[in-house]
Amino acid sequence: MPAVTAALGRWPVLVSAGAATPGDLSAARAQMGFSLAWHIIVACLGVGLPALTLLAEWLGIRRDDPALKLLARRWARAMGVLFAVGAVSGTILSFEMGLLWPGLMGRFGQVIGLPFALEGIAFFIEAIFLGIYLYAWDRLSPRRHLLTGIPIVVAGTASAFFVVCANAWMNQPRGFTLGDGKIVDVAPWAAMLNPASPPQTVHMIIAAFMVASFLTASVYAVALLRGRRDAYHRAGFAIPFALGAVAAPFQILVGDWAARFLSDYQPVKLAAIEGVYRTGSHVPLTIGGVAGDDGLEYGLRVPDGLSLLVGYRTDTVVEGLDQVPRGQWPAVTAVHWAFDLMVAVGFFLLALGVWLLLAWWRTRRGGGLLDRRGSRLLLALVALAGPASVVALESGWSVTELGRQPWIVYGVMSVRDAVNPAPGLMTGLWLVLVVYAAMTVATVYVLRRLARGTAVPVAPQEADVRNYPVV
Repeated sequence: MPAVTAALGRWPVLVSAGAATPGDLSAARAQMGFSLAWHIIVACLGVGLPALTLLAEWLGIRRDDPALKLLARRWARAMGVLFAVGAVSGTILSFEMGLLWPGLMGRFGQVIGLPFALEGIAFFIEAIFLGIYLYAWDRLSPRRHLLTGIPIVVAGTASAFFVVCANAWMNQPRGFTLGDGKIVDVAPWAAMLNPASPPQTVHMIIAAFMVASFLTASVYAVALLRGRRDAYHRAGFAIPFALGAVAAPFQILVGDWAARFLSDYQPVKLAAIEGVYRTGSHVPLTIGGVAGDDGLEYGLRVPDGLSLLVGYRTDTVVEGLDQVPRGQWPAVTAVHWAFDLMVAVGFFLLALGVWLLLAWWRTRRGGGLLDRRGSRLLLALVALAGPASVVALESGWSVTELGRQPWIVYGVMSVRDAVNPAPGLMTGLWLVLVVYAAMTVATVYVLRRLARGTAVPVAPQEADVRNYPVV
């Protein structure tokens, strides 16, 4: 493993001329954190829900199933609403990057501008085909209409890829040279395709599909628990749950890959995640606990566990927080608990997928998947899986961001030196909270109106399913 000091000493540290007050710095961090936490949920639905919609439509065409066709129609309308809301929250974030962090964007905009530009292109492609998909439903043949949805899935996934590449660059800055405090020799492609891009982008994209799948499945699980056992609700439950269950084991493997990446490229973050204060071998894996003076306290320790996970040997040396000054330590307790929570939810979702596999195998020997004893327990757990997947998503993003502190660009620029030194950032925080509260209420209201069905006209090809109750 490379030394932490070498990783942090790759570039000279850039310091701004002015500094914001502690209150304004906290307000800027809170505003950005809240905006990202809100947007990331809608963004995940924007990536995963189109794939679910196309899958339902394809199955409906293949089986000539009116329930599946109606399901696709309903999900498509929700997809349009969420796309519009995501466009608003994404625009707010783009303004916040410049207004709150001029030290970052003013200095490094030319370095990380490429992924944002490509994300803009992907966004417009997605918007164009989403309009075609929504408004040409009754004007194209079923198969041609299905094909118009494929660019939506591709462009939505590409948008997530490009944005996460920009964040990955903040963890592994590449593609430039610092000469006398100025950025020279800019290589935008090298910056975008930095070493952190592969694990971060794959981890985030799979997470998006899982969140969209389990959130959607949880809605129909509640409906099934209330006795709505018709074909419409069964399909609305089975399709997203199956997709989420398939993605769960891959996410566990990718998460392990991402953790091993940290051991090589960001050992300080890994040390904070696992509460490792001192470099050494035979390092235990600690579950739970809080940061004390000498390490994590009150946690459950697995002897040699972390060394074994990092290097497949109990004598693997794991670098600790003692490699950097104490002022450069992330918030150990917060990062450690966020990581533990993410992992716990991940294995919970994996267990649900295994349960589904076993239940499916039993149904091949007779009986329906949702008719057997224990199905109500499965449905209740899936109803919890939707919110739990969001908790895992937010926890994982917290690990990514809090684990990099106090750096906004790892080893190059601190958060304090990137923030806008102008006063009044607290006012912006309150304004953003009001705006997002209004957007949340409006989004929930519109989605509930769509769910009731009476406010949405039924297409001609759906005439034979007018009486289906919808969720």
